[in-house]
Amino acid sequence: MTKKIQSALLSVYSKEGLEPLIRQLSALGVRLYSTGGTHSYIQGLGVEVTSVESITSYPSILDGRVKTLHPKVFGGILARREEGHLAQLEQYEIPEIDLVVVDLYPFEQTVANTDDEAEIIEKIDIGGVSLIRAAAKNYRDVAVVASKDEYALLLQWLQEKDGATSLEDRRELARRAFKVSSNYDVAIFNYFNEGTADITFKYSIHRSDILRYGENPHQNGVFFGDFEKLFDKLGGKAISYNNLVDIDAAVQVMREFKDDAPTFAILKHTNTCGVATRATLNEAWHAALACDNTSAFGGIFVCNRSVDVATATAIDELFYEVLIAPAFDEDALALLRKKSNRILLIIKDFFVRPRSFRSLLNGVVEQDTDLKTETASDLKNATKATPTLTEIDDLLFANKCVKHLKSNAIALVKNRQLMGMGCGQPSRVDALRQAIAKAESFGFDLTGAVMASDAFFPFPDCVAIAHEAGITAVIQPGGSIKDQESIDYCDANGMSMAITGFRHFKH
Repeated sequence: MTKKIQSALLSVYSKEGLEPLIRQLSALGVRLYSTGGTHSYIQGLGVEVTSVESITSYPSILDGRVKTLHPKVFGGILARREEGHLAQLEQYEIPEIDLVVVDLYPFEQTVANTDDEAEIIEKIDIGGVSLIRAAAKNYRDVAVVASKDEYALLLQWLQEKDGATSLEDRRELARRAFKVSSNYDVAIFNYFNEGTADITFKYSIHRSDILRYGENPHQNGVFFGDFEKLFDKLGGKAISYNNLVDIDAAVQVMREFKDDAPTFAILKHTNTCGVATRATLNEAWHAALACDNTSAFGGIFVCNRSVDVATATAIDELFYEVLIAPAFDEDALALLRKKSNRILLIIKDFFVRPRSFRSLLNGVVEQDTDLKTETASDLKNATKATPTLTEIDDLLFANKCVKHLKSNAIALVKNRQLMGMGCGQPSRVDALRQAIAKAESFGFDLTGAVMASDAFFPFPDCVAIAHEAGITAVIQPGGSIKDQESIDYCDANGMSMAITGFRHFKH
């Protein structure tokens, strides 16, 4: 059912992109109604406009809190274009309104920019949301534009259809309108709910991108989020589902080292297979690659310094999926861009959400993100031997590494370099044996190395195996009823053990 737009109510916060739409409506002979700043804006364009106040006989009151909330406005929007409703419009001298154009107060932006609650509360739009819902409910007769993002679409339809909209057009606009209003309500709820005891899962993410496919080619995939807020993509193919999962893991790893000396990490399937900190980024790259140069092929690379040309030249010799850095030197970027399929990302901030969630069964689990990073003050020496300053440095390094490996997990470190890792194993002994085997396969001498475990040792077998491999110091959360057996083994063999009190399971 095609309907010609003959009247329109405009009440918007942002005037960006509004002028072409106003001029098109005016050219089509549409009668315009408006109030407040929008009314003044339209008048300033030299376009004829009728004030809402002249319809309602009420001025804008309460510092603008009440402008359009009136039966003569909402009656013209909500009336079905049928005999009974039209008769009431005539009886009460209510004009029909065929189009509603609204852009809401910027609540989320205000929350992001200030802690002033009075200012935030004033950005909760009441009239605008009411207009949107009323017009969307009556989409069979009324068109609604609920955001400046839709101005261009409506303008296109007006030009192509000589000021008319189809029922399908209006239903699509209503769908978009309810998306806007529901997002808005969720943002307001989350603001008021923060810090309360009410456990309610409500999220609303505005941006979405269709992915090439999901985890596998036969699965569809969509990313809901604002990737560009965190990254500048400088080149490479389209980012896939698996790329996103790996990028997220890489950001979480490098967040641990973002303020440290030059550090490079190499990840494969979300697990870190190489990490090293050195005096220069180039040295850090070569040390990280040495950890496992087999798994590094096709991996995700991330660092905490600008990539220079020497490092770029070394990286360019190996195939990778994604390279993430805070910056790239100009000559380094020119070199790396020659291989057009490889994704280059400038990370704007190593941001990790304080709350995280995932879908499970027929619901969702949400939790605090594991943002705990142990420092020397967190370490409790449990053994007669005390770890040296060098060992403490390596123990903290190893603890950062093991935190981001899938459980059960073990990390072996010497001189701020990940020498071996075991992850995703059914037992901690299996993870340790895997870590030792990997270290030995790449020629590392574990004499004097340290070991980190993501959870406690239920038996002393792990410290015994580590000792046999040459490991001299251990870091673990503690908490086993048999902790003392592991401590006694260390004491009997000159090993030191630091207990943190924090477990870092990663399932």
